[in-house]
Amino acid sequence: MLRQNLVRIDLDAIRHNYRILQKHVGERVKVMAVIKANAYGHGMVECARALAAIGVDHFAVASPEEGVELRLAGVEGEILVLGPAMPRAAQEAIRHSLTQTVFTPEMVGCLNAEAQALGMQALVHVKLDTGMNRIGLRSCEEAQALADALKAAPHVKATGVYTHFADADDPESPGALNDFSQKQLERFERLRQYFDAPAHAANSAVGIIAPKAWFGMVREGISLYGYPPVPTDLPFRPALKWSTEVTHVKTVHAGDTIGYGRTFTAERDMRVATIAVGYGDGYHRAASNRGSVLIRGRRAPILGRVCMDQTMVDVSAIAECEVGDEAVLIGTQGESAITAEDVAQWAQTISYEVLLAITPRVPRVFDGADVEKSE
Repeated sequence: MLRQNLVRIDLDAIRHNYRILQKHVGERVKVMAVIKANAYGHGMVECARALAAIGVDHFAVASPEEGVELRLAGVEGEILVLGPAMPRAAQEAIRHSLTQTVFTPEMVGCLNAEAQALGMQALVHVKLDTGMNRIGLRSCEEAQALADALKAAPHVKATGVYTHFADADDPESPGALNDFSQKQLERFERLRQYFDAPAHAANSAVGIIAPKAWFGMVREGISLYGYPPVPTDLPFRPALKWSTEVTHVKTVHAGDTIGYGRTFTAERDMRVATIAVGYGDGYHRAASNRGSVLIRGRRAPILGRVCMDQTMVDVSAIAECEVGDEAVLIGTQGESAITAEDVAQWAQTISYEVLLAITPRVPRVFDGADVEKSE
């Protein structure tokens, strides 16, 4: 690589995080690995292969395109498409044995016709909207209508029924479901009775805090990548490290301004390093004048606005800093660490977006790809 701006993905950490939650919920509860959106920026195909190597056989993606990509990469097992089944995608989804999400009789009818034409069976999970108000059926009348449609569709098989919690990581209710989540669970219990299929409702947060909502399977999303969304003693490990390099070091004098808009003015003489990263790489511009990076194990505060391709940082307290030094944006260096949650706080967003924002021009390097299934 000509520019040392890269992301390293620790696949051993991904497998570790999966095993941690699987051990927590016990052998009777399955864990579905949520690897949508390029595995939250960690590399969908590589993560799926790493997990499949230790026996994982339930995956969730957002779109049929993601599911097809996994099948073409040789990934087997169940691949649940969390987005709604759409007519234009039905044929390819069935052809690649993707499990599709349905919640209207029209969806079932479309899939039944396509599956019949292909001489195959369409696998589906029924989505119940218990309070997210995004997708899914909401009433007993809708549930009955869908159940009737499934009975009339011999080429469609429901292999699951599920919902999604809207507020399970409520900081005001640490370690337990809040009142709204309790009501969602009650609605789920009522509506799922219309369908003879295994149930799943728990996301990462619920998978950690609420055994009564685990049913037969939990879906592990953000905790799979080392960022549990609720307080826990479970030893999840962040799997992503993002680093770049120092490209220039100089002295600026008191009164000098730094960067676009001249938003930082030096009050004293300072040593300033330029590093090879910017919002064109997916580093949040909102971290301007707020964030910091690690250089030689110490924090170097960001000065001025993050540029598209470069960023300036204060290395006045790091006298030995020189061109070529590693600058860590997310990850550990020596005894110090910066997490995606740290960056999210500076950028006033969430760790999910920070991880997903890293653009394709930043190369991904995967460590720990080789593993025996018997591990």
